[in-house]
Amino acid sequence: MKYGEQAIKEFDPQKDLEIWPNKWEHDYVIKITLPEFMCSCPRSGYPDFAKIFLIYVPDKSVVELKAIKLYINSFATRYISHEDSINEIYHTLDKLLQPKYLRVVGDFNPRGNVHTLIELDSNLIRQEKYDVSAIQLENTREF
Repeated sequence: MKYGEQAIKEFDPQKDLEIWPNKWEHDYVIKITLPEFMCSCPRSGYPDFAKIFLIYVPDKSVVELKAIKLYINSFATRYISHEDSINEIYHTLDKLLQPKYLRVVGDFNPRGNVHTLIELDSNLIRQEKYDVSAIQLENTREF
Protein backbone atom coordinates (compact mmCIF):
# COMPACT_ATOMS: atom_id res chain seq x y z
CA MET A 1 0.00 0.00 0.00
CA LYS A 2 1.34 3.41 -0.94
CA TYR A 3 1.78 6.07 1.79
CA GLY A 4 -1.07 8.24 0.47
CA GLU A 5 -3.48 5.31 0.39
CA GLN A 6 -2.52 4.39 3.94
CA ALA A 7 -2.98 7.97 5.18
CA ILE A 8 -6.46 8.10 3.64
CA LYS A 9 -7.48 4.63 4.81
CA GLU A 10 -6.38 5.27 8.39
CA PHE A 11 -7.66 8.86 8.60
CA ASP A 12 -9.74 9.47 11.73
CA PRO A 13 -11.28 12.96 11.76
CA GLN A 14 -11.58 12.95 15.56
CA LYS A 15 -7.79 12.73 15.95
CA ASP A 16 -6.35 13.56 12.50
CA LEU A 17 -8.42 16.57 11.39
CA GLU A 18 -5.87 19.21 12.30
CA ILE A 19 -7.45 22.31 13.82
CA TRP A 20 -5.49 25.54 14.17
CA PRO A 21 -6.23 28.56 16.35
CA ASN A 22 -7.85 31.50 14.59
CA LYS A 23 -5.85 34.54 15.64
CA TRP A 24 -8.26 37.07 14.12
CA GLU A 25 -11.15 38.46 16.16
CA HIS A 26 -13.07 39.98 13.26
CA ASP A 27 -15.40 37.92 11.07
CA TYR A 28 -14.21 36.67 7.71
CA VAL A 29 -15.35 33.96 5.34
CA ILE A 30 -13.38 30.88 4.32
CA LYS A 31 -14.56 29.15 1.13
CA ILE A 32 -13.06 25.79 0.20
CA THR A 33 -13.83 23.84 -2.97
CA LEU A 34 -13.09 20.12 -3.08
CA PRO A 35 -13.80 19.06 -6.69
CA GLU A 36 -12.84 15.38 -6.52
CA PHE A 37 -15.12 13.91 -3.83
CA MET A 38 -15.88 10.23 -4.28
CA CYS A 39 -17.83 7.64 -2.36
CA SER A 40 -19.75 4.50 -3.31
CA CYS A 41 -23.48 3.89 -3.23
CA PRO A 42 -24.27 1.67 -0.24
CA ARG A 43 -26.94 -0.18 -2.22
CA SER A 44 -25.40 -0.70 -5.67
CA GLY A 45 -21.71 -0.17 -5.03
CA TYR A 46 -21.57 2.23 -7.99
CA PRO A 47 -19.17 5.14 -7.53
CA ASP A 48 -20.57 8.59 -6.83
CA PHE A 49 -18.64 11.76 -7.62
CA ALA A 50 -19.26 15.27 -6.35
CA LYS A 51 -17.85 18.70 -5.87
CA ILE A 52 -17.95 19.72 -2.20
CA PHE A 53 -18.16 23.35 -1.15
CA LEU A 54 -17.35 24.44 2.40
CA ILE A 55 -18.18 27.96 3.51
CA TYR A 56 -17.57 29.00 7.09
CA VAL A 57 -16.99 31.96 9.37
CA PRO A 58 -14.45 30.78 11.94
CA ASP A 59 -14.73 31.52 15.62
CA LYS A 60 -11.72 30.29 17.58
CA SER A 61 -10.50 27.64 15.10
CA VAL A 62 -9.77 26.96 11.43
CA VAL A 63 -9.18 23.67 9.67
CA GLU A 64 -5.79 22.90 8.13
CA LEU A 65 -6.19 22.39 4.36
CA LYS A 66 -4.17 19.18 3.97
CA ALA A 67 -6.21 17.63 6.78
CA ILE A 68 -9.52 18.55 5.13
CA LYS A 69 -8.23 17.07 1.86
CA LEU A 70 -7.36 13.79 3.57
CA TYR A 71 -10.72 13.75 5.37
CA ILE A 72 -12.66 14.26 2.14
CA ASN A 73 -10.52 11.68 0.33
CA SER A 74 -11.24 9.15 3.10
CA PHE A 75 -14.80 8.83 1.74
CA ALA A 76 -13.46 7.29 -1.50
CA THR A 77 -13.36 3.80 0.01
CA ARG A 78 -16.66 4.05 1.87
CA TYR A 79 -20.18 2.94 1.04
CA ILE A 80 -22.25 5.96 2.06
CA SER A 81 -25.23 7.82 0.61
CA HIS A 82 -25.13 11.37 -0.70
CA GLU A 83 -27.21 12.58 2.24
CA ASP A 84 -25.18 10.74 4.87
CA SER A 85 -21.83 11.90 3.49
CA ILE A 86 -22.77 15.59 3.47
CA ASN A 87 -24.42 15.34 6.89
CA GLU A 88 -21.32 13.64 8.30
CA ILE A 89 -18.99 16.28 6.85
CA TYR A 90 -21.19 19.08 8.20
CA HIS A 91 -21.53 17.64 11.71
CA THR A 92 -17.85 16.68 11.96
CA LEU A 93 -16.71 20.19 11.00
CA ASP A 94 -19.34 21.86 13.15
CA LYS A 95 -18.32 19.83 16.20
CA LEU A 96 -14.55 20.25 15.77
CA LEU A 97 -14.43 23.86 14.55
CA GLN A 98 -17.48 25.31 16.33
CA PRO A 99 -17.66 28.04 13.67
CA LYS A 100 -19.91 31.06 13.84
CA TYR A 101 -21.46 29.92 10.55
CA LEU A 102 -21.07 26.81 8.41
CA ARG A 103 -22.47 25.70 5.09
CA VAL A 104 -21.64 22.43 3.33
CA VAL A 105 -22.83 21.77 -0.22
CA GLY A 106 -22.45 18.50 -2.10
CA ASP A 107 -23.06 18.86 -5.84
CA PHE A 108 -23.17 15.26 -7.05
CA ASN A 109 -22.58 14.33 -10.67
CA PRO A 110 -25.66 12.91 -12.39
CA ARG A 111 -25.99 9.15 -12.33
CA GLY A 112 -28.92 7.40 -14.00
CA ASN A 113 -30.29 10.78 -15.13
CA VAL A 114 -30.53 12.04 -11.52
CA HIS A 115 -28.61 15.08 -10.27
CA THR A 116 -28.45 15.55 -6.49
CA LEU A 117 -27.54 18.67 -4.56
CA ILE A 118 -27.34 18.34 -0.77
CA GLU A 119 -26.96 21.48 1.35
CA LEU A 120 -26.64 21.92 5.09
CA ASP A 121 -26.53 25.38 6.58
CA SER A 122 -26.04 26.20 10.24
CA ASN A 123 -28.87 28.72 9.97
CA LEU A 124 -31.21 25.80 9.23
CA ILE A 125 -29.91 23.65 12.09
CA ARG A 126 -29.09 26.00 14.95
CA GLN A 127 -31.52 28.08 16.97
CA GLU A 128 -29.39 31.22 16.53
CA LYS A 129 -29.12 32.75 13.07
CA TYR A 130 -25.90 34.15 11.66
CA ASP A 131 -26.33 37.16 9.38
CA VAL A 132 -25.15 35.95 5.97
CA SER A 133 -26.02 39.13 4.10
CA ALA A 134 -22.31 39.86 3.48
CA ILE A 135 -21.68 36.32 2.16
CA GLN A 136 -22.56 35.75 -1.47
CA LEU A 137 -24.22 32.36 -1.02
CA GLU A 138 -25.81 32.37 -4.47
CA ASN A 139 -22.32 32.24 -5.98
CA THR A 140 -20.95 29.50 -3.77
CA ARG A 141 -20.74 27.02 -6.64
CA GLU A 142 -18.71 29.50 -8.68
CA PHE A 143 -15.85 30.39 -6.34
